This record gives sequence, C-alpha cells and structure tokens, in this order.
Amino acid sequence: MPEPSWLRAARRPQVVDIALAALVLVAVSLQFLLPERENDDGLSWLGFVFGAATALPLVWRRRAPYITGIAVGAATTAMTLHHTPPPDVVFGGFVVLYTVAAIGTPRPRRLMLLVWLTGASVSMSLKEHAEPFEYAFHLMSLLGAYGLGRLARIQRAYTKALEERARRLAYESELEAARAVTRERARIARDMHDILAHAVSLMVVQAEAGPVVVRSDPSRAEAAFEAIAGAGRDAMSQLRRLLGVLKENDKGERQPPDRSPQPSLAAIAQLMAQVETVGLRAELLRTGEPAELPADVEVAAYRVVQEALTNAVKHAAADRVTVQLDWGIGELRVTIRDDGRQTGTAARVQGSGQGLIGIRERAAACGGTAATGRGPDGGFWVIVTLPTETQTVG
Repeated sequence: MPEPSWLRAARRPQVVDIALAALVLVAVSLQFLLPERENDDGLSWLGFVFGAATALPLVWRRRAPYITGIAVGAATTAMTLHHTPPPDVVFGGFVVLYTVAAIGTPRPRRLMLLVWLTGASVSMSLKEHAEPFEYAFHLMSLLGAYGLGRLARIQRAYTKALEERARRLAYESELEAARAVTRERARIARDMHDILAHAVSLMVVQAEAGPVVVRSDPSRAEAAFEAIAGAGRDAMSQLRRLLGVLKENDKGERQPPDRSPQPSLAAIAQLMAQVETVGLRAELLRTGEPAELPADVEVAAYRVVQEALTNAVKHAAADRVTVQLDWGIGELRVTIRDDGRQTGTAARVQGSGQGLIGIRERAAACGGTAATGRGPDGGFWVIVTLPTETQTVG
C-alpha cells in the first residue's frame, strides 16, 4: 500500500522543525494561557516575547545549529534577567543541546554544553529562594538532552552502517549471480559444442562414405545411414535434456527440466561403438578399483572422452584409438591416445579451438588437470586427472 502524500510531507525535516518550534512555543506560553493568581513572579508581554524568542529560532536548528543555540541562549538569558516570568524550564535549551549533540562536531558541541551548564548555574544563583534540587533538576535535564542527542547520533551511524552493509551484500550477491550465469553459459556452451561436434563429425564421415558403397555394398551403406540417424537421434536427445532448463512456457514460467540421467562413464562404451561405425578401431581399458564419482566429475569424464574421440575422427587420420581409465587413490586418470598421422596440436584446433580449451576447463572446474600433446610413440594424447571426491572450498 503506497504511503499517503500527507504523511510523506509530514516527515520532511523542515516540517518537523516547524512543528517542534510550535510545540516549544506552546510550552513556554502555558503560564500566560493558564495564569495562576498566587504566582508572585508576575507576567508581562515583554516576558512573553522573550519566551517566544526561545522557541522560534528552532525552525533553523538543522541548518544552523550553533547560531540557533546562541539565539536561544540569548533569549533565555534575557528572560532570566527580565524575571517576569523567569524560565522555569528551558525547553528551547533542551532542543538545542539535543540538536548539536546529534549533528554537531565534537569541539563546538562540547563548548555549547559547557556554556549552557554554566549559564543555567548562574541563572539559578540569581533567582531568589533557589533550592539545591533545582540545580540538580536543571543541570541533569540539560545533560540528559545532550545524552539523548549523542544516542541518536550513534543510532543513526549504526543504521547507516547497516544500510551500507546491506547495499554491499546486495551488490556482491548481484556479482555472484552474474558470475553464476556466466559459468552456466560457459558450461552449456561446452556441452553443446561437445554434443554437436561429436554427432556432426560422425554424420559427416558416414555421409561421405555412404554414396561410395551404396551400389557396391548396399548393406554397408544401409549401416552408414543408420549410423547417421542414430547419431542425430542421440544428439537431439542430449540437446533436449541440456536445454530443458532454459525453456519457458507461454506464461513465462520455467519448464520442468528433463530428468533423464546425465551422461556417465557407463556410456563411454556407446561412444566407442559410434566411433567404430566410421572405421576407427576403438579399445576401452580399465585398471584399478572403480569408485563412485561425484555427478559433475562423471559428466566431465564423459565429455572429455567424447571431445577427444571427436578430434580423433575429424583431425587425426587415425586407424586406432584407445581410451584408458586408471583408478587411483582419490583420482581417476583418463587417457585417450590415437595413432593418427596428424600429431600436432595445431591439427586438432584447425576449427574454432574450443575442443581442447573445453577439456582443460572441464578438468579445472572439477578440481582436476588436463594435458594434451604428442605421445611418446606418435599420435595424439589427452591425459585428464579428475578427483574421485567432491572438492570443497576452504
């Protein structure tokens, strides 16, 4: 519910100061509005003018606190000397000391407090029949007003610090959200690259071989076209799962993501079978005792193998590729090596270069490492080491 305009206007500092000055004016005027017949002090219009002069300057208390304090102090002194009536309670002085304590600088506000305490003591000494409790009442009242101003100043500084901290936390939260979006976009880009590059590479190789054997070996041509269709279906399935979290329905609401399992090490055998359909002999080796992997590491290992096999098909001119999974203590080492004749790294990045970069990024994202390059016996090697336990940020 929006705040009424009159309430917003009433909260303006100038409006508050005018209302406060009017309230003090009413307070000092009560003895004129409700006179007591037995009052020996007497009343006079000049005394009323001096009393009003202790209230009206409070309108400017925020803009000129020290000048306001001097003006109120002078009017209070004049009222004391005139003595008809004397200032029994210095309402204006309370407001002045509260104001300078709340917004003033240390040395001037302390001087203002000392002047008011001294002035109050001298004024009471000039008043006939002043009792000791009156000294305590007036001096403690002035000190109390000053103390309330200091508390208000501390509270305002504390509130400002909290607001600043909230703004800083909100800004940091926005930055972290932006970083998360960037990381997610990079992950989706890597996955899309791996899925499409692998599928399209297989489809291109099979499509090029199909017309050559379509007449001489129809069964082989049929198998090639079936491999093309299978690679396309697999790519569509993975892309549908990947993009499911990004879809929105007609109402702008997120669609429930596809709950199909993410690719894992168990699906590497299927990758090897797909590679073999293009005439590349593939071998999968396993050593060590397998351990359960975190979900992100499982997907990373699959994508690394997928990208390395894609590079072997597209760039290596290889006859054989070997994928080896070495299970060690706290880590999994994935090695993909081929016997390709194009062994240089440049041959593997003649496209956009995203493949090898993606392999290194995937390994780093899981807390692992990646190395690529020429093998000791020729060909091209990709060696990725991944942790078998979830990495925690300390």
